[in-house]
Amino acid sequence: MGIRGSVFAFYSLQAERKIAMRLVTFKGGVHPPDGKHWAKDVPIKPVLPKGDLAFLLSQHIGAPAKPLVAAGDRVLKGQKIAEAGGFVSSPVFSSVSGTVKGIEKRFNAIGTRGDAIIVENDGQYEEVDYPEVRPIDEMTKEEIIKTIADAGVVGMGGAGFPTHVKLSPKEPDKIEYIIANCAECEPYITTDYRRMLENPEKLIAGLKVVLKLFDNAKGILAVENNKRDCIEKLEELTRNMQRIEVVALKTKYPQGAERSLIYATTGRTINSTMLPADAGCIVDNVETLIAIDNAVNNGRPVTERSMTVTGRAIKNPGNFLVPIGMNQSELIEICGGFKEEPEKIISGGPMMGFALFTTDIPTTKTSSCLLCRVHDIISERPASACINCGRCVDVCPSFLVPSYLADFAEHRQAGEFEKWHGLECVECGCCSYTCPAKRPLKQDIASYKKDVMAMIRERKAKEAKQADEAAAKKEGGADK
Repeated sequence: MGIRGSVFAFYSLQAERKIAMRLVTFKGGVHPPDGKHWAKDVPIKPVLPKGDLAFLLSQHIGAPAKPLVAAGDRVLKGQKIAEAGGFVSSPVFSSVSGTVKGIEKRFNAIGTRGDAIIVENDGQYEEVDYPEVRPIDEMTKEEIIKTIADAGVVGMGGAGFPTHVKLSPKEPDKIEYIIANCAECEPYITTDYRRMLENPEKLIAGLKVVLKLFDNAKGILAVENNKRDCIEKLEELTRNMQRIEVVALKTKYPQGAERSLIYATTGRTINSTMLPADAGCIVDNVETLIAIDNAVNNGRPVTERSMTVTGRAIKNPGNFLVPIGMNQSELIEICGGFKEEPEKIISGGPMMGFALFTTDIPTTKTSSCLLCRVHDIISERPASACINCGRCVDVCPSFLVPSYLADFAEHRQAGEFEKWHGLECVECGCCSYTCPAKRPLKQDIASYKKDVMAMIRERKAKEAKQADEAAAKKEGGADK
């Protein structure tokens, strides 16, 4: 190499170490193969549906939306076809023009069936006349939040929590950080990466809208350091913005999980009894912030979202701008179909996604990826007995003992499950990934966690009823 080459290598290494020292992260986590090479270099391509569209009324956490149309009605693209069913709910808009065929049951990504408005696409894509957009500086905070709610914006990273609720904390003056979740730590998914490269201005504009709501907050664009090109682009665009900073994260899963991200960027911690707002933080992902920009600055409701279709089984993996309601089987056709028959198809990523038994499901606001794998590596290696190696403990970002929790779940020991903090599990799957015995730790814990939470709700309701009865009895005795 020579002296000159050695000196260059030395200083390059020092520079890399300096960058690494600045990276922020959290305790635990894993480094699964990211699989992003399949689609990361493919620009987002708009696609149009061929068949009927199915608009599920439950595309979000909270009450289902209530239909505003009936069979035979003609609808336009951008028309509200279902209104929010309550404060914690979100409206649904048609992504095409056509005729309503009725309300039918359709499968969703988790394998359950829900009501959906079926629209026969006429292929014309006639749009409604959108309301005139007012400059954001002329809008009150309440008007901004109402605009976001009326546009049907929800958490589009997967959770589906109505965004207007998240932006309405009890004490807005105590919000100090608005964190843009740009980590995209889930393997294979590349839509946020493409959005940051292709639409960085819209991402920043959405973040600025949220900052408008919180006078004391600072904006953080949190990006994993395997996306150096995105970091450089965002740094360039925000160089003169006093309230926005780009923070490089160490590439590690689940860096994008809400608790992990908050700790990595602010050093603050939250648990299952808290909201991010309790730690002075609000977290929104890339697609959500772009939807906020579309709603407030362009007057457009949520009618589409970006998705990755990828995996070894797909002939031509890519990223697509997909109309809400479009059947996901059509996306596979657009990619040229399968080059090899997949053993497993997953909605979402391999760590937190849901295995599908059919691709005959509609795209929703929370659809991020369709992953088609040639080999089902989970079934290739059946689970065996725990060897007490402790690897699941080392990687757990919530400081839990997953092997114990899975045992408590198997034996239905609710008391022990609570005692060992099973409700703090974020269901990231790091324990299952690292387990040499291939135990389905995450699946067992997550399933029983739902049962325990139901038991706790029932217990609290019973205690509240007993307290009311005791108070009524005491009051009755005092009257006598």
